[in-house]
Amino acid sequence: MREFAQLYAELDETTATNRKLEALQNYFEHTAPENAAWAVYFLAGGKPRQAVPTKLLREAAIEYAGLDEWLYEESHAAVGDTAETIAHILPAPKRHSDIGLAVWMEERIGPLRGADPVTIREKLFEYWDELTWRERFLFVKLIGGGFRVGVSKLLVTRALAAIAAVDAKLIAQRLMGWTDGRVRPTAAGFLQLIAAQSEDEHKLRGGQPYPFFLAHQLNGDPADLGDLHDWQIEWKYDGIRAQLVRRGAQNYLWSRGEDLITERFPELAALGLPEGTVVDGEVLIWTGGDSPAPFADLQKRIGRKTLSAKLLAELPAVLLAYDLLELDGVDLRALPQHERRALLETLVTGVAKPQLRISPLVTADTWEDLGKLREESRARGVEGMMLKARNAQYGVGRTKDVGTWWKWKIDPYAVDAVLIYAQPGSGRRASLYTDYTFAVWDGAGEQRRLVPFAKAYSGLTDAEIRQVDAVIRKTTVEKFGPVRSVKPSMVFELGFEGIALSPRHKAGIAVRFPRILRRRDDKPVEEADTLDTLKGLLEAAQP
Repeated sequence: MREFAQLYAELDETTATNRKLEALQNYFEHTAPENAAWAVYFLAGGKPRQAVPTKLLREAAIEYAGLDEWLYEESHAAVGDTAETIAHILPAPKRHSDIGLAVWMEERIGPLRGADPVTIREKLFEYWDELTWRERFLFVKLIGGGFRVGVSKLLVTRALAAIAAVDAKLIAQRLMGWTDGRVRPTAAGFLQLIAAQSEDEHKLRGGQPYPFFLAHQLNGDPADLGDLHDWQIEWKYDGIRAQLVRRGAQNYLWSRGEDLITERFPELAALGLPEGTVVDGEVLIWTGGDSPAPFADLQKRIGRKTLSAKLLAELPAVLLAYDLLELDGVDLRALPQHERRALLETLVTGVAKPQLRISPLVTADTWEDLGKLREESRARGVEGMMLKARNAQYGVGRTKDVGTWWKWKIDPYAVDAVLIYAQPGSGRRASLYTDYTFAVWDGAGEQRRLVPFAKAYSGLTDAEIRQVDAVIRKTTVEKFGPVRSVKPSMVFELGFEGIALSPRHKAGIAVRFPRILRRRDDKPVEEADTLDTLKGLLEAAQP
């Protein structure tokens, strides 16, 4: 635990890529494989399940520290983070422990899940007795399910590639599926992760997918890309990017986030693909017609643990295929895009099932004509276009070394909204208010009020965040734990990709991927947009 706590601190305390990379390499070179395996799981994006309810954790910390409840609450309000608050208030440890991360996860933290409150309290006291401040902070993050670390999976991949002396793309391929929470990280798994390359490396273990090839955002003139006929053009759909893998007479459906989602889409799990096939595409709800259903309908499927026959009939899922990565057990990623497309067309025709559709190609004589077609995107229920070089291989991640994919998205929706709530960020921003709730006006006259409709935390620079933080502290009206209600005084332009009806939100509307475009110091609060503005966007967004 001590080694991983030290690494966590080093990664959190710096923004320098080289320093992060050096810290990762040093850790993986010197820690035991069983501990490194768990570290890779967390650093690559794996999420710990909550082992102890927050209320019970809070009560135990207050008792162990011998504090009054009000003092704990004041401390938490000042810090804004449960793990940091507890780490600060606990007395010094009575002894020290050299137990590794794997033992902590498997023999200590794991058994706390589902244990009775008395046992949990006793174990928390025992464990806190042997952990330093830094280790306690990490421990609470792990048992509370709130672990996040400021390092990208790409950087973890580079560090592992460096100590293994193999290509980073190979490590990326081996890492696929590593964060599946149903598979316990092991020493053997870590040693296999950093092993030398074998001749049949492309034959992946079990139902593992390939690393996803990602597109770059096209911000300039597409005509700068050269001859239009050198590009394969498709619509950009708003669904779940996924790979459907057929190996061992079984289908595996993986999301881009490396979640195994096969059980959520039984109609795709039942597709009769040939053995040794991997299809890349988009999971969508398609109820008929030429356009998919809105993403909100797909969310109804994602959020259900039980899929009734009625729901499956009303919201049928399809895999809109746009690439073929493996066929008959042969890795096709090195083939040019147009050759993979031809093989994909043959495959989809052979399967002949409505649950497997092929992404239609978009044709035009000139870039100007293509731009006019792109203007129809929202009417078609899509986000814009994908431009794929016809000779591009299928790369790993967002790269241009084997060819390029571009996403030529339509401009986002935008509204001017008022900041009404704020709460602290995490990591190096834990002492700043960085997560904001925004509202628009509803009603008229004396009945006019601000209705919250979106939360956003990205889009501002560090300097802008500090300026906003200062205003929040000066205009706070009420405190609700870490959340502050503020006097409406700041207007921001928010951008978002999609909009849909939502009975779960006070405004009755939900937006997709909201982010801050800019602060509108030039606009008074009274002139911010209204709920009617959002309703107008919603009406226009219907395919």
